[in-house]
Amino acid sequence: MYKRVLLKLSGEALAGKDSTFDSDVLHDLAKEIREVQGKGVEVAVVVGGGNIIRGKMAVELGMDRTQGDHMGMLATIINALAIQAALEAEGVDTRVQTAINMPEVAEPFIERRAVRHLEKGRVVIFGGGTGLPFFSTDTAAALRASEIKADAILMAKNGVDGVYSADPKKDPDAKRFDTLTYMDLLEKNLQVMDSTATSLCMDNNMTIMVFNMNEKGNIVRACMGEKIGTIIKKGE
Repeated sequence: MYKRVLLKLSGEALAGKDSTFDSDVLHDLAKEIREVQGKGVEVAVVVGGGNIIRGKMAVELGMDRTQGDHMGMLATIINALAIQAALEAEGVDTRVQTAINMPEVAEPFIERRAVRHLEKGRVVIFGGGTGLPFFSTDTAAALRASEIKADAILMAKNGVDGVYSADPKKDPDAKRFDTLTYMDLLEKNLQVMDSTATSLCMDNNMTIMVFNMNEKGNIVRACMGEKIGTIIKKGE
């Protein structure tokens, strides 16, 4: 069982078929995190903003990349507040910390304060990415996990149960990997996370588990250390 984990969620995973948020997804997510906490695991969360807007989407609309990335970072804060509301409805004590200073909305990210919240049994949700353009929320997850000294990053994927050699929805012969190294990700160009995030995890010897969040109970199983999905570690 992991003692402290960082759960990385995509913004798209929170979306409904015709809406920005799916209340059932938020409710189920909050219930699983509450169960994990009940087992003594400290949980931090990083969430993307793709259900609202990504920086690349803004660029496609003719906007400047820096502006687009700032819009994407604000979208992650909206998602962080939505997850906070769902968790608090389940009776889970929660704090949102942002990389972009907005004290009327949430706390600023302070590493020692975040760790203290976790030690007190609170879920800490990190919004705003890294606070800088040109960096993804994958990089934010790798950075925050390293800062809070998490045991692992749990990458909860929307409908994909691990890392494959190709897109399993397009290639029926795609092979799922049980274990990989960070060099495998870089050399095979596997699109798990961007190269900056991969290098940061490799430098800090951070374990990653990639699994399907759509199967109920998988977040709990991942936190308990069950070998579901794909495990990524530094090579020997």
